[in-house]
Amino acid sequence: MSKTEQQKSTAADEGIKQLVSTLPTKPDCNSTTNLLYQYQGFWYHQFYLEHLIAAQTHFTPEPNSTILCSYPKTGTTWLKALSFAITTRTHYPPSQSPLLSRFPHDCVPFFELAPSVARNKLLVATHIPYTSLPAAAAAASGCKLAYICRDPKDVVVSLWQFQRKQKKEEDDDGDADMGIEEAFEQFCEGNSVAGPYWDHVLGYWRASLEFPERVLFVRYEELKRETERCVKALADFLGCGFSLEEEKQGIVQGIIDLCSIESLKGLDVTKNGRFAPTESMPYTIHNSSFYRKGEVGDWRNFLTEEMGARLDKIMADRFAGSGLGLWFSASNQETTN
Repeated sequence: MSKTEQQKSTAADEGIKQLVSTLPTKPDCNSTTNLLYQYQGFWYHQFYLEHLIAAQTHFTPEPNSTILCSYPKTGTTWLKALSFAITTRTHYPPSQSPLLSRFPHDCVPFFELAPSVARNKLLVATHIPYTSLPAAAAAASGCKLAYICRDPKDVVVSLWQFQRKQKKEEDDDGDADMGIEEAFEQFCEGNSVAGPYWDHVLGYWRASLEFPERVLFVRYEELKRETERCVKALADFLGCGFSLEEEKQGIVQGIIDLCSIESLKGLDVTKNGRFAPTESMPYTIHNSSFYRKGEVGDWRNFLTEEMGARLDKIMADRFAGSGLGLWFSASNQETTN
């Protein structure tokens, strides 16, 4: 980078920091970071937000690329692993997949956190809401987007567990104030990281209705219940559907087995690796923190029935008239049966 380019980059960084300093803030009870900043209707930690704003201006995906989109803790790692295994299977059979030695977040980078790594890849990922995506990454630009969402009751528990692990890593007493009740309230108020959750989901849902050939809307519960069917649909969407011969050879099942939470949790890269997409990241994350149980309905072990009913009511009200209400009602029935 030339001296002039460095000066421009420094000026741009300072401009972003200045913008962030003017935004509304709230304390985050559920994180190692003290504040959440509100930007374009959503709440973020400062480090992530600065990268998001930079990506809005500078990131341009490759033509014909696919972006894997998600709210945190909704099945991101699983979607990345499956998509990577599907799209690289002609080069690497499941028994030789790079996923055996590289973490899914390294195989499919978040473009807002690692733009230089993501720039030349046809498969990247993001947690950015649809309405805040860089213009070149929106469905209208020609990119494909695969979005995964999950029952919010399981999301709030998984997010709470993930963030309290991070806090405890940095402070042995860090989980003292990490009650699920407080995290639940923050989630219900729409003030949790990347929240409100309902607006995040609605943005991609509406995009899937407007651009059905470019936006795939995946429900975590369906992926768990009908994994083979969903994996085939994902492969078709990614433009590399399975042939009958591949199905006969067990390639589909091989990818499902490779990407199962049991398989990925047992790998050395999961047990001993750390996630640090950029040198400027103020902390690193143990790869093992990205996996817990992955079960549908595990919220019942942490939330009361009254809390679950309250969150269901919030989602029903927020989704009213969108077509998502019945869709989430079906999800709720699955967790009670």
